[in-house]
Amino acid sequence: MGLTSKEVLGLAVLAAVLLFVGTVWLWPRLARRGWRAVCGRVGLLLATQLAIFAAVGLAANQAFGFYASWSDLFGMEKDQGVVVDHAAGGPLRVADTRRVPGAGSGRPQVSGAIQEVGIVGRTTRIATPAYVYLPPEYFQPQYRTRRFPVAVVLTGYPGTASALVEKLRYPRTALELAREGRMEPMILVMLRPTVAPPRDTECVDVPGGPQTESFFARDLPDAVRAHYRVAREPRGWGIVGNSTGGYCALKIALHHPGVYAAGAGLSAYYKAPIDPTTGDLFHGDKERENRADLFWYLKHMPAADTSLLVSSSRTGESNYKDTLRFIDRVKATGLTRISSIILESGGHNFNTWRREIPGTLQWISERLTADR
Repeated sequence: MGLTSKEVLGLAVLAAVLLFVGTVWLWPRLARRGWRAVCGRVGLLLATQLAIFAAVGLAANQAFGFYASWSDLFGMEKDQGVVVDHAAGGPLRVADTRRVPGAGSGRPQVSGAIQEVGIVGRTTRIATPAYVYLPPEYFQPQYRTRRFPVAVVLTGYPGTASALVEKLRYPRTALELAREGRMEPMILVMLRPTVAPPRDTECVDVPGGPQTESFFARDLPDAVRAHYRVAREPRGWGIVGNSTGGYCALKIALHHPGVYAAGAGLSAYYKAPIDPTTGDLFHGDKERENRADLFWYLKHMPAADTSLLVSSSRTGESNYKDTLRFIDRVKATGLTRISSIILESGGHNFNTWRREIPGTLQWISERLTADR
C-alpha cells in the first residue's frame, strides 16, 4: 500500500485508537511495582504515542503532499535524476490521460483532460514526470489551428506534482475561470522543481551536477512545443510556483525573459538557501551564487522585460518584509513590471495558496497571448 493511500492512513488511525483503548484497559493491571509492570507502562505509552504521531504525519502528508511514496520519504528516489538514454518517442511521452477532478463530464471537449507525461531534457539529460492540463478548447474543431498559451506550474520542496492537481486544484480552477470568462483557455504543465530527487537544486545549474535552470529555461519548453499545439513566442509562456517553486518561477522569468513573458511566485523567497537538502550548489562560483540572489540580480544586472507577481500575508508568512523590499527593488528597475497579492493573514500552506491561485491565473492569462 502506498504512502498516500487511504488504507495506510486508516490502519494508522485504527492502530492509534486500539492502542489508546488498550492502554486505558490495561493500566490498572500495570499499576504495580516491579520491572515488568514499569516496562509494560513504558511500552504501552511509547507505542501509543508512536501510533498517534504516525497517523498525524500521514494525514499531514496527504493534506500537503510532502512525499509521494515510501522511497520518496526515506530518500531512496535516486534513479530518476539524470538519464543517459533519450526516449525513442521524443522528449515528451504520454503515459496516461484522465479527466479533470471535479469537472463533471469526462468528455475532453467539455471538461478538458489531464495527461501524465514523462519529459526528458535533450541537452541537460534530466528526466522528470509531469502533468499537462489541456483545456476543452484544445479538443474542439474550431480551435484546431490555435496555439495555446502555456503556464509552467511548480510545487515547493519536496512537494509532489499530483498535489498541484488534487490539492491545489490548478486544472479545475483554470477550467472554472475560463468558463466564467475571467481567463483565456491555457495549457498548464505541472511538475515539481525537484528534478534530481532527493536533492533540492533550487533551480540552479549546479557545477558538475544537475543543470536544473537550463532544463526549465530550454529543455522543458522545447519538449512541450514539440508535442502540443502551444505558443511559439515568449509572449505565450509564463511560469508559476509556490514556496521553492515560487523562487524558481521568479528567478527563471528574470533570467530568461526571452522564454517567459511572466513569472509568479506565491510565498516565494528571493535567495537560494544552502542547507543539507541542497548541498553545495555553487562550488565556489561567486557569479552563480550572486545570480541566484534576486536582490543582487535586480541591482547589478540589466532590467528584464518581463512581468512578475509576488504574494505574501501580513500575518503568517515569514517573507512579508522581503516581499515588500522586492517590490520596491523591481519598481526601481523602470522596465520589469511587478504586481502583488497581499493577504491580511495566511500561513505557508495549501489553504493560503488556494486563495491566491484564481487571481494568479487570471493575472498571468492577461499577460500571455495565444498564436492564432
